[in-house]
Amino acid sequence: MKTVILCGGQGTRMKEETEFKPKPLVLVGGKPILWHIMKI
Repeated sequence: MKTVILCGGQGTRMKEETEFKPKPLVLVGGKPILWHIMKI
């Protein structure tokens, strides 16, 4: 099965974190946001 996970955006409210890395890779609770999305 192939899937597409939409997790983009400007990340303007997280500017300090997203200035040098994409928003899906920002760590929340020690794991990237993308990991949390895929666990759902």
